[in-house]
Amino acid sequence: MTTTHQDSIAVWDAGAPYSLTQTLGIIGRGPGDRTVRLTPENAWLAFNTPAGPATLGISQRGTELHARAWGPGADHALESAPALLGAHDDWSAFDSPTVTETLPARVREARRRHPALRLPATGRMVDALVPAILEQKVTALEARRGYAVLLRKFGLPAPGAGTNAAVPTDLMVAPTPAQWAQIPSWEWHRAGVGPQRSATVQRMLRSSSGLERLSALPAAEAGAKLQSIPGIGAWTAAEVTQRTHSDADQVAVGDYHLAAYVGWALAGKPVDDAGMLELLEPWRGHRQRVVRLLQLSGFRKPTFGPRMTIQDHRGH
Repeated sequence: MTTTHQDSIAVWDAGAPYSLTQTLGIIGRGPGDRTVRLTPENAWLAFNTPAGPATLGISQRGTELHARAWGPGADHALESAPALLGAHDDWSAFDSPTVTETLPARVREARRRHPALRLPATGRMVDALVPAILEQKVTALEARRGYAVLLRKFGLPAPGAGTNAAVPTDLMVAPTPAQWAQIPSWEWHRAGVGPQRSATVQRMLRSSSGLERLSALPAAEAGAKLQSIPGIGAWTAAEVTQRTHSDADQVAVGDYHLAAYVGWALAGKPVDDAGMLELLEPWRGHRQRVVRLLQLSGFRKPTFGPRMTIQDHRGH
């Protein structure tokens, strides 16, 4: 593979407080996800582009974000970097007195303490869809363990990894859609991924070329089209567009914990999905911003009873 390198360039000046870890933290799927490495001052991401794989390195200098890229997809990675960093995520309406004065005190305080948050837009649909599908109806720990196993076995070293001192040696590129589609059923099973989820991944992959074009559509429209694929519902669509589109509004309806969390945080009691949406309705258009700020506020809901049991069927 030919590995090209692009020198560091300034890709965006946020002009305001900015946090790499808060902004890009939702892209990685747990510590075993080798496609992402984050520190407060630097970020490394490896991914496939239409021109081939790329490694993108981001460094922060005050409010200015600089990027370097390696691999056949280096130019494409640099072009997509501003959107990835949240350059198109506009908080001005949310920060206006019209909205701010209606926010619960906990959310207002979280926004005051965390002005550096932006919502990223990767534009990479399949990269977001595969791990989101693996997280359907199982614990995050179980799903992320399986995703990490598949990445280690079927991913490839990121451009520059092991050959350039600037690139983390363990950074990897996830399989392409064609490579995901070639993984045999027993390897999904060995990774702890049940047949229902692996079948949904395979159905999704049959539409992969069309799915990538959804990144050019508004988030709500893209999310609706995703749900035309059997096995992809509102939860999965929201998990995807939050990452691919800087989606400021969609909430992961159907999440095992989220509705109760939002209920306790905003109403002092658990609620179901309908109740969560009712509580968030005053901030339609910004509901995901409210949820992210609640999570940054440090609020923890009361815990009752045992946690969801992790099922391990790999040896069956």
